[in-house]
This record gives sequence, C-alpha cells and structure tokens, in this order.
Amino acid sequence: MSEEKIFATQVIQQNDASSFSSNVEGNPHGEVVDRDAAKLEAMGYQQELKRNFSIWAVLGIGFGLTNSWFGISASLVTGISSGGPMLIVYGIIIVACISTCIGITLSELTSAYPSAGGQYVWTKILAPKKLAPFLSYTCGGFAWAGSVFTSASVTVGIAQEAVGFYALTHPDFTVKTWHVFVAYQLINIFVFLFNCYDKWLPVVGSLALYTSLLSFIVITITVVICSRGNYQSASFVFSEFDNATGWSSSGIAFIVGLINPAWSFSCLDSATHMAEECASPEIIIPKAIMGTVAIGFVTSFCYAIAMFFSIRNLEDILDSNTGVPIFDIYNQALQNKGGAVFLGILVFLTAIGCNIASHTWQARLCWSFARDRGLWGSHYFSQIDKRTGVPFYAHLMSCLWVVVIGCIYLGSTTAYNAMVTACITLLLLSYSIPVACLLYKGRNNIRHGPFWLGKIGLVSNIVVLAWTIFALCFFCFPMDMPVTAGNMNYASVVLAVWITWSVAYWLVRGRRTFIMKSSEDNDEVLDAALNNIDQTFKEE
Repeated sequence: MSEEKIFATQVIQQNDASSFSSNVEGNPHGEVVDRDAAKLEAMGYQQELKRNFSIWAVLGIGFGLTNSWFGISASLVTGISSGGPMLIVYGIIIVACISTCIGITLSELTSAYPSAGGQYVWTKILAPKKLAPFLSYTCGGFAWAGSVFTSASVTVGIAQEAVGFYALTHPDFTVKTWHVFVAYQLINIFVFLFNCYDKWLPVVGSLALYTSLLSFIVITITVVICSRGNYQSASFVFSEFDNATGWSSSGIAFIVGLINPAWSFSCLDSATHMAEECASPEIIIPKAIMGTVAIGFVTSFCYAIAMFFSIRNLEDILDSNTGVPIFDIYNQALQNKGGAVFLGILVFLTAIGCNIASHTWQARLCWSFARDRGLWGSHYFSQIDKRTGVPFYAHLMSCLWVVVIGCIYLGSTTAYNAMVTACITLLLLSYSIPVACLLYKGRNNIRHGPFWLGKIGLVSNIVVLAWTIFALCFFCFPMDMPVTAGNMNYASVVLAVWITWSVAYWLVRGRRTFIMKSSEDNDEVLDAALNNIDQTFKEE
C-alpha cells in the first residue's frame, strides 16, 4: 500500500464513530459528519464544534454580514460626495464583478480544503515550505484584524442610525461624537451577549437572511410608491457626475468613492469560517459564498436606483443633521417622519443581524488562529466553552478590541473611514496570500474540490491579486482635498501599525510557537489522504 493510502487509512481508523458521537447525535447526516471530521483531522485539526448549521443558516451568516444593500445605506454619503448617485450605481456593477471573482476564488479553495481557519490554513498547505510558517501566520493576522475592524465599522454604522432616529424627529438636536460613542458601546455589549450561545446562532443566521430580504422589499416598494410624481431624471441617477471631494481629477474622485460599494461587498470569506459547523462544507460553503454575491448585487443595485430616483433635494440630504443620509431620503420620499422612522427601524434590525454575523465570524477566526497558537494567550482563546458551545474567550477578546477601536472613534470621526478602508484592505491581503501561493504552486498541482472552474478560476485569481494592489494604493488616498489632520485617510497608518506589530511578534515569539500541522506533511500525501477519505466513505 502506498504512503498516501496508509496515511488516509490511519486518519479514518483514528476517527471511528465514537470519536464523533457528540457531533453526530441527532444529526441525520451522521456518516457525512464522520467524513468531514476525518478530513479535518487529515489537515491537522480535531472536530470540536457541532455541525448544526444548514445551508440557509450558513447563507444567513454570509449574506447577513455582507448585506450589500445595507452597506450602501450605511456609507451612502461617502459615495455621493465623490461623484453623486452615478458613482454608486456603476460602482456596484464594477465591485460586484470583482466580488464574483473573489467569491469564485474563495469557493474553489474552501471546496478543496474546508477549514474554519480559511485563508491562513490554505496558505499553510499551498505556500513554499520555507515561507509557509510566516506567510500563514501573516495571513491569519490580516484576516482576524480585518474581521475586528469590520465589526467596529458596522457597529459605528448602527450607532449612527440609533442617534439618527432621535435627530430625525428633533430638528434642533445636534449629533455629537460622544452620542454615537455611547450607542456604539451599548450595541457592542448587546451583540456580544447575543453570540454567547451556539443554539441561537443557526436560527439567527436564517432570520438575518429573511429579515434583510423582507426589509429590502418593504423599503424599496414603499419609497418608490410614495415618491411617484416626484422622481428624479434618469440623467441624475445614471450620468450626472458631482465631484464634491476637492480632488481636481474626477477619475481619482470616482476611485476614492468606490470605497462605498467595496465595503458593501466585503467579508465574503465569512462563510468559509463556518466550515466546521456544517455538513459537506465543500459543497455548502461555495453555494453560500456565490449566493451572497448574487443576492448582494440584485438587492443593492435595485435598492440604490430606487433610492436615488426618490431623492427630492440632494443638498438637504448632504447638509442634514441626522448623520444618516438614508433616513433623510426616506423622509423626503414619504413626507412623514413617522414613516421614515419605521423604515429606519427595518434597516436597524437588518444592521443588528449584520453585526451578530460579524461577531460570529470574528470569533471563529480568532479561535481557529489561536488553536495554531497564532495569538498571545492562545491557550485560552483556542478553547470551546462546554456550557455555551462557542469559543467564548475568543469572542470576548475580539469584542474587547472592538471596544478599544470605539475609543479611537471618540477621538476622531475620520477614524470611521479609516476603519472602513482598513477592513477592506486587510481582508483583501488575507485573500491574496493564498491566491499568490496557489498560482506559484500551479492550479493543476493541488486537489480539486467539487467546486472548480478551471480557466475561469484562473482569471478570477488574477483579478483578486490585481484588485488588492489597486485597493492598497487608491483606497488609502484622502477622501477630501486639501488634506488636513482632520480629514486625512489614516488607513495606511492602521496597515503600517498592524504589519509592524505582526512582524515584531513573529520575530520575538510567533516563529517559535506558531504550529504548522498541515505543512509538515507532504502536500501530495495530504491531498491523497483527503481523496481517499472521500472514496472510503463513498464505498461504505
């Protein structure tokens, strides 16, 4: 028997039915769970989480976090000031095409190597052996930091909405930074508590999907009907370019404004980190990722066009005291503050679901990275709490970092834009590292999962790398000119600080503690083991 088959057989023998009884109990797909757990152990990990997420729950987490139409609502002012409605409409199309390539890339990799670690585990397997430890560690750091900054940016958006409700109904009220800060911390605490029990999360994931879609339908139809007779012209929505950034170049203004739709389609890797909580993740996760992109494009594109046709006075929206332009669009369309508040509540509920999904995502990333000892205090953060069924300490630590970032926002409101940009660029970097390793190794030299698109996948990989370079350059440009300390884009500072910290930690401690289970075995042995596990369970 070949070395590959011996390795695969050992993995299966070590993972007998009794090893997975806690995960199979009450699960009609017990044999599938056994297979998934065996494959997970072949990659160097034990099955610790329950596989109780259905495809709808995983899609709920994926779309609930990305939630493109909500993203357009939350960061609307950034895009409008950079080019007007036209920028956002065409920006959605551009970013959706790029996000399709990102989705294809992530789907191919998670289909081949499903793991809660996602991109940093793929890097372990695909990177050249000498570079694999550092590249995998760096990738994991980028991914987790990106998730924390994403949670912070979403929480800020929800806090602004909470304060915006009061401002909408009290025209003389002036929104201050500390108002948003207090709301931010209260919301973070609420969502932290909500994510402390695993039994709720699959249901919440499904509800987040349905709530988002229902809210989208109700808001879009209501605003369009109430605005009849007062629609803007087609040229206002599709062709008029309004550059209010101060940049002399309209091209630069347009590019800077793409941050809005880019943020609205970010976090596509969130579903990949649920790979150890669903059966047949090599099939379910790609469906969830591509479904997220498809639903995101349809909802955000239709929503943006409907909202922009319904604007009655753009200047009033930009000068509003609410701090939440979408509320003012609702108010202009309905000519009724009570109705605008009701629609705003639907957005708020959607945003809460988005934030819950974000905290679920960041906790899984922290936990999976910690079990390879990629973080200080990994002994605690790699534990699954037996009472709650979740990585409680990883969840707590991630939420505490969201608290800290909120304090930065209190000192400077421009920190919000920095957080938005930082989460985009950090996540893109975490995607690009395994993609670069994949292309270096050769796409035909790795195991192909059920989701594999050949030449389309190759083009998608190249687009991901090109888009990452583009975003690193242009998304760090200041939003407005001339540049001052108050309006500077500090995203480059955030990236520099994180990279400096990561390298320093690696040199001082990480290179001695970070575990490289997968890369210690020959890649061909690992691929053969995974294939043989599939074949063995298929025969049985």
